[in-house]
Amino acid sequence: MTFKATVQFEPFRVKTVDALGSASAERWNEAIQEAGYNPFNLRAEDILIDLLTDSGTSALSAEQWAAMMRGDESYAGSRSFYRFEKSFRDISGFEHIFPTHQGRASEHIFFTALARRSELTDLVIPNNTHFDTTRANIELSGIKAVDLLAAPGLDPALDHPFKGDMDVARLSKLLEEEGDKVPLVMLTVTNNAGGGQPVSMANIRAVSEICQQRGIPLILDACRFAENAMFIKRRERGYADRTPKEIAREMFSLADGCTISAKKDGMVNIGGILAMRDARLAEDCRNQMIASEGFPTYGGLAGYDMEALAVGLQEVLNEDYLNYRLDQAAYLGSKLEQAGIPIVRPTGGHAVFVDAGAMLPHIPPLQFPAWALSVHLYEIAGIRSCEIGSMIFAKKDAHGGELPAPYELLRLALPRRAYSRSHLDYVAEAMAYVMQNRRQVRGMAIVSQSPVLRHFTAKLAWIDERKAA
Repeated sequence: MTFKATVQFEPFRVKTVDALGSASAERWNEAIQEAGYNPFNLRAEDILIDLLTDSGTSALSAEQWAAMMRGDESYAGSRSFYRFEKSFRDISGFEHIFPTHQGRASEHIFFTALARRSELTDLVIPNNTHFDTTRANIELSGIKAVDLLAAPGLDPALDHPFKGDMDVARLSKLLEEEGDKVPLVMLTVTNNAGGGQPVSMANIRAVSEICQQRGIPLILDACRFAENAMFIKRRERGYADRTPKEIAREMFSLADGCTISAKKDGMVNIGGILAMRDARLAEDCRNQMIASEGFPTYGGLAGYDMEALAVGLQEVLNEDYLNYRLDQAAYLGSKLEQAGIPIVRPTGGHAVFVDAGAMLPHIPPLQFPAWALSVHLYEIAGIRSCEIGSMIFAKKDAHGGELPAPYELLRLALPRRAYSRSHLDYVAEAMAYVMQNRRQVRGMAIVSQSPVLRHFTAKLAWIDERKAA
């Protein structure tokens, strides 16, 4: 007889522990008021479970800690850089590889260099969905960001295996109409803003072929390249017997470069990557990097950071880990659905996205239902989460008014190797309580905001409290 367990568990054991924050509802209510009802302004010690982001919140492995001890802090030509470069080249095959301190630095360097080399002033960059900081870096460079997500990705309730796919027909039309204004095409894998949904290899290949036909480079926003590779292995015909690393290599082989926040699938707390095949563009980026980020062999990182990243890039492709990672999100998603909570289906790799617009239909989009849900969840349970809706993605109409985002989502992002199933059970129980009492959640209004990336620093108030004031 062969024993086969029915219980799933984390493919690691705990070696170091970090105490959780406040467990006092009274303090949670005080803290969120002091923060201007903005979860980004909360102090870590006032948070019980932190699901704000999966960026830079991973637990490091014993191998990463060990590698950090050999960090070479030479200003130029450090041994740590070459170990990092070798590790990522093994996965990506890109010739020109630069470390940066995080993904948005990679984006800033890349788009600034791109804008400077172009003679046009009305450039356009299409993507399946640009995330907030990517869009900001593009637009601050004077370039227009366009989203071309395929139709299945626009329906949160639809169960479709690859809801991150780009609409190839719309891309072809855009390139026919404005091809001379499109310096590159981006593809975000997995599609964070659309629910952490994967992009199929067939779609990556189709986009790549269109770009090759027109001589336009394809650049991957590959923050979660390993999770996307694992979804392809699980869901796309012909890949079940391939390893995640083999699949990742094929993904990168179809692209001309990438930007990466290594704080996601790099499994580190700080770091980014900028990589490409074009030697001339690489030289432009290198010059921009020296001026704003650091010498190209350290790029804003300490040697020990690059050592941890070199290890993390390989560890993230471990199949046992990736099965656990995707199953962790699926587990939380199933618990929420059992409580009648509408979520983006199927669950993504790094987070569970709650459809706050469907859960709270009594709150209009421009009263920010997902933001209100995040604040209420913190007030009652000490759980910090993140809105992906009209606070982040509202647009201006012709008269300067706001147009709501296409969806109002609450992202419950899961730090890598950090929380157990018991923590997720607590989150599910708290969300079920909110669902049962959802009419208690009110709309919110902005009190103050910045002109760019307002969600990071804005202050808000409950609608009735603002009227009373």
